[in-house]
Amino acid sequence: MSIDHILYEKFGFRTFRQGQREIIEDVLDGNDVFAMLPTGSGKSICYQLPAYLLEGIVVVVSPLISLMEDQVEQLRRQGEKRVCTFHSGMPYNLRMNILRNLSRYKILYVSPETLQTDILSDTLSTMKVALFVVDEAHCISQWGHEFRTDYLKLSEVCKRIGRPPILALTATATVKVKEDIIKLLNLDKPEMHIYSVDRPNIAFQTEIADSSIEKMKILIHYVQTLKGPGIIYTSSRIATETITETLKRNGVERAAYYHGGMDNDDRLLIQKQFIYDELDVICCTNAFGMGINKPDIRFIIHYHFPSNIESYLQEIGRAGRDGKESLALMLYHEDDDFIPERLITSELPTKQDINNFSNLVDGDKADLALFQQGITRLNLSETAGRFLKFHVERFFMEDEKDFQTWQDQLVEFIEMRIKEKRERIRYMKKWIFSKECKRESILSAFSEKLVRRPLNCCHVCGFSLDSFKTPTERSSRLEKKSWEEELSLIFHQENVNV
Repeated sequence: MSIDHILYEKFGFRTFRQGQREIIEDVLDGNDVFAMLPTGSGKSICYQLPAYLLEGIVVVVSPLISLMEDQVEQLRRQGEKRVCTFHSGMPYNLRMNILRNLSRYKILYVSPETLQTDILSDTLSTMKVALFVVDEAHCISQWGHEFRTDYLKLSEVCKRIGRPPILALTATATVKVKEDIIKLLNLDKPEMHIYSVDRPNIAFQTEIADSSIEKMKILIHYVQTLKGPGIIYTSSRIATETITETLKRNGVERAAYYHGGMDNDDRLLIQKQFIYDELDVICCTNAFGMGINKPDIRFIIHYHFPSNIESYLQEIGRAGRDGKESLALMLYHEDDDFIPERLITSELPTKQDINNFSNLVDGDKADLALFQQGITRLNLSETAGRFLKFHVERFFMEDEKDFQTWQDQLVEFIEMRIKEKRERIRYMKKWIFSKECKRESILSAFSEKLVRRPLNCCHVCGFSLDSFKTPTERSSRLEKKSWEEELSLIFHQENVNV
């Protein structure tokens, strides 16, 4: 059966989009593949279609439960029943039933953390794994070093289950991130398929507010006037909730918030309501949106700027998947600057933390249990604690254990990571304030040049916002509220977790 026949029979498409055929052919030839396709270009078909032709199961590593369940639901709506997800939020009996019948499935979606569990990896090691897919592969570089260190173990678990061919898929990878992915996944002479990150149908607009109060007023105005549906990205959980309530008090009734602190069922409900047009606006952290299959999102507003250009490109990539004109709006006020800096300091242990850790343990004599006790006694943030735990485990895997050398190298690595993160923040800030074309600046970060400037490029190049607005402005119910009270919650008492 040809891939063209399967494309039409299983997915309903007559022709492949740019890059899909070439990637699929290399996957079917058994090669390791690195593929970068722009958001909304149909990356998932690059492994879903080969699953019908390959012998064995396709394992897909995915960063978010919502993304996994959305992909499974889409495939089941298309009539494919041999697909499942496996994660800790599922009932125990359901997980055990999946494990007992895993050989009946063609595609398994799993998080990097769940993939590390012995019960799943042991089961997979007894099966034929046809393809190992890392979806949203930029997360290896973006999150793996601190936030989710299990991403750095994917190469090991892939080897443990028989080292099948690996397909790394992403929409945003700078040259450095691409090199990071290839190295950390230990790809073997991968076939490279790299396409432009440009989305010509998305226009860029940045606005710098004189005060936090003005910034909130600008946000309300845009949400009331822009064609929806839309997404508002913020940096924290409490900001999503506070902004949502503010919008509702100002006439935007079909708004809801979404963040990682919510119950899984509540998150899935909000996601489905948004997808099925029961909500107009979602105010969320970056826990929402990755891979969400809603083609008609018309605007993305960043109330707080992301800490790097790759995240920004990922998040605005939720818009305009139907190919129609959409708007990416960045709002900025100088009060925003402390947020990414605080994230940096909370994600990593400091040099003093490492020195304190050294004082708590006798590095040349202590065992792993004592080291883990030492981590607990440091009272680090959850992310910093995971980071240190990962590197402690690596220390005990070394044949020659020199604690002082390990400590010095770890401090050096932390300082390097902090420097890199601050440089990426500076690039974002430079992009916000730049008087040059916003699209060209983004493309240059990915070593690209603008080939053709779209009509609605960016506010620097000049375009009219009228085409992005609703014909009649939504009515607003402005209440006399204390802006200072609401803004203090958003800007000065934030919970930075997502």
